[in-house]
Amino acid sequence: MRAAVITVSDSRAGGEEEGDESGDLLAAFAESLGLEVFAREVVADEQGEIEERLRHWADEGGCELILTTGGTGFAPRDVTPEATRAVIDREAPGLAEAMRQASREHTSLWMVSRGVAGVRGASLLVNFPGAPKSIPEAGEGVRAAIPHALRLLAGQAGH
Repeated sequence: MRAAVITVSDSRAGGEEEGDESGDLLAAFAESLGLEVFAREVVADEQGEIEERLRHWADEGGCELILTTGGTGFAPRDVTPEATRAVIDREAPGLAEAMRQASREHTSLWMVSRGVAGVRGASLLVNFPGAPKSIPEAGEGVRAAIPHALRLLAGQAGH
């Protein structure tokens, strides 16, 4: 199965910041689940651009899992959850709740992450926070559930 990793960051998309530690960690997380990281992108905090890339990787890119990092907070340009909701067919609130719960033991600010998760066609889309340290923390909350969800979306037995 294939995954796409999208980093949502104005500063990285504009070339003001180099490197993509959160994207690197998210790609490593996907690989640890046994997925091939087929695509890595950096996009600006622009809702239309985020929506377009999510649609592309789900509909044309053939990625079963699409992970985003960044744009999930309260800043005015944090629109990743809105972009994700605009493109999904069905929300998967338990995944987002589990990620926030897993972050709770690591930060008192766990509740300001607005990330969502959902399904578009046969693809699972999951918003991760943007802080590098939050990627493995939140990932532990959904590590067991994501492979199960991907099997179900592929029409395979639930076990």
